[in-house]
Amino acid sequence: GPRVRFGPSPTGFLHLGGLRTALYNYLFAKKHQGTFILRLEDTDQNRVVPGAAEGIEDMLNWAGIPPDESPGRGGPAGPYVQSLRLELYRRASAALLDSGAAYRCFCTPQRLELLRREALRGQQTPRYDNRCRHLTPTEVAQKLSQGLECVIRFRLEKGVEPFQDLVYGWNKHEVAEVEGDPVILKGDGFPTYHLANVVDDHYMGITHVLRGTEWLTSTSKHLLLYKAFGWEPPQFGHLPLLLNKDGGKLSKRQGDIFLERFARDGFLPEALLDIVTNCGSGFTEKQMGRTLEELISQFEVGRITTHSALLDLEALPEFNRVHLTRRIENQGLRQRLIRDLQGLVELVYGDQQVDPDVLENEYVERVLLLRKGHISLLKNLVSSDYSYLWVRPSVSRQQLLTISAEVDEIGKLVIGLMTRQAAALTVEELNKDLRSLQKQTRETKYSSMMQLLRLVLSGRQHGPSVAEMMVTLGAEEVCGRIHRALSS
Repeated sequence: GPRVRFGPSPTGFLHLGGLRTALYNYLFAKKHQGTFILRLEDTDQNRVVPGAAEGIEDMLNWAGIPPDESPGRGGPAGPYVQSLRLELYRRASAALLDSGAAYRCFCTPQRLELLRREALRGQQTPRYDNRCRHLTPTEVAQKLSQGLECVIRFRLEKGVEPFQDLVYGWNKHEVAEVEGDPVILKGDGFPTYHLANVVDDHYMGITHVLRGTEWLTSTSKHLLLYKAFGWEPPQFGHLPLLLNKDGGKLSKRQGDIFLERFARDGFLPEALLDIVTNCGSGFTEKQMGRTLEELISQFEVGRITTHSALLDLEALPEFNRVHLTRRIENQGLRQRLIRDLQGLVELVYGDQQVDPDVLENEYVERVLLLRKGHISLLKNLVSSDYSYLWVRPSVSRQQLLTISAEVDEIGKLVIGLMTRQAAALTVEELNKDLRSLQKQTRETKYSSMMQLLRLVLSGRQHGPSVAEMMVTLGAEEVCGRIHRALSS
């Protein structure tokens, strides 16, 4: 089967753009019984952030798209961290030096900076002028004996072969005409991206490279490197950019596209996978609410278009509502949600009087089943609108008498109604029943009766409708609250 890889730099958190690239690789691997590899590209040591590498792998596991081979899991083609593969790059660049496809460059950073400034002054794109390409072996030996610092550059040749990109079709970029010879091995022995990704893809047996479209113009350069090594290149497919819905780049600055944030805010991984594929292409159909299995079966590389994918994050709560509803309906997953919700209640209402019975599995499960489809995040159920579910109000009979003198009669009527109705409570039915109950009182207005019931059930003046509270609390809890208030 095919072997594909996701190669992030451990310079920070995994964000939605990275998640989408990883997901497309994962889907491709699973669709074709292949292998999905995580490789950490940490050759720019100045930018590496401690803990970022573990964080990226943790988030792929959290998202439900775990790699088959990775730094954490190991595998036959390791190590899966580029800074542990330096000997491999050293040998590869030595082979290119021997064959004349690469050369040593002794230009100082000062000289390169000067070239750069001159180019910018003449409104040119800065490029290296290939000066050291023409050094004789004697000159090279002499400079080395003087102990001069050097880097290794790859000789770009004119006349690149076109390649067929899986997304963009036939492509070629005459790199030798627009750029100078690129550095492939830096003075510190670390490779640049161009060398490292070619060497690693070869030794890791990568068959298909699915990566962001920003690498499309570098692919001709990479193919020249494959040719210089005499290696068979993989197939390339470049993925269009993921942009926000007004066409700008997703901003990492606000920190609002990092997976950690979505996980912390209680969004479900499957909602994120669904939304980042819904805004892009590559699938037979688009509808909200697709599972990972459906994404795998519908995925076709040939269906990816070159249009940028516009992501509308405002739609995420709606995606999450659909996936949360599906989790609540699944008996096994529901058990975990019950525990999560019990934990949230203790976290948010722990310092108030939460009755133990309110945290019983059966009660919490009823609440979940009744409110599914109404909430987009599990934590919505611990918002102040729902506090009545978890904190039993302490309301005295005296308080109620100030609203209506008929508290006892109203209490009896409602308890009678709840006992009759216990089986099938719906908000519509209850509203009708409450209207007719009010007609059985002597003088209490409908609004006063509702105010009374709201106070008995929630201890508050505002919030959801009385009928909605009664349905969600359930007959037993409603009767219990009425009894307690009347006998206090």
